[in-house]
Amino acid sequence: MGRMTGQTLIRIRNMKKSTRYRNLVSTYDKTREYDVDKALELLKNLSNAKFDETVEAAVKLGVDPRKSDQMVRGSVILPYGTGKKVRLLVLCKPAKEAEAQKAGADFVGLEDYIEKIKAGWTDIDVVVATPDVMSMVGKLGKILGPRGLMPNPKVGTVTMDVGAVVGELKKGRVSFRVDKTGIVHLGIGKISFEALKLKDNFETLMRTIVRLRPATAKGQYVKSIALSTTMGPGVKLSRSSIFELLK
Repeated sequence: MGRMTGQTLIRIRNMKKSTRYRNLVSTYDKTREYDVDKALELLKNLSNAKFDETVEAAVKLGVDPRKSDQMVRGSVILPYGTGKKVRLLVLCKPAKEAEAQKAGADFVGLEDYIEKIKAGWTDIDVVVATPDVMSMVGKLGKILGPRGLMPNPKVGTVTMDVGAVVGELKKGRVSFRVDKTGIVHLGIGKISFEALKLKDNFETLMRTIVRLRPATAKGQYVKSIALSTTMGPGVKLSRSSIFELLK
């Protein structure tokens, strides 16, 4: 079989897209860049899935994630939350259990949950741990790490102030990190949210990402931004309009 041409590859990729997806793409100019208000209006018109889709931001950064001093990671409290119920486990000693429970943690304990996780249980979204139990929790790294569940002091999930952290997580605090391609992906709410709430969540995320610019990052830091829904195509945002928004 001969080598496939570029046009053949494009046709194959397009065949893999559903008819629904291709119909959505045909309703707007995918090459154009929009301001955030128009982008959110488009997303609402493009969303026709049978469930409440998540609105996802993808921010391409001018960093090299292979370099430790250019790893962009952090957490942000979205003003209106993500629209998702967060199942939260706190691993701590008995002295901190009541504080965690009062703050709204779904699961609280230590040895029993460690054994449960070793047996394969990971039906949780976030794990918070106190520093004094990390020697035990660290042994779960091979299970929790690949799932993004390992407590980490850099994002505030290793702390003695479990009540405050659990409260923030329940209100909409989410963690993010740049992936190996230099992109930060994060859900900023549900498509059923009012556009203004999605805009406020997005603005809060962007302010946080800009604030976390590594000192060693040279040149253009925010290279491109796009918004999409879970099952829908992406809408490119104008960088200039975003920086005008952040003034």
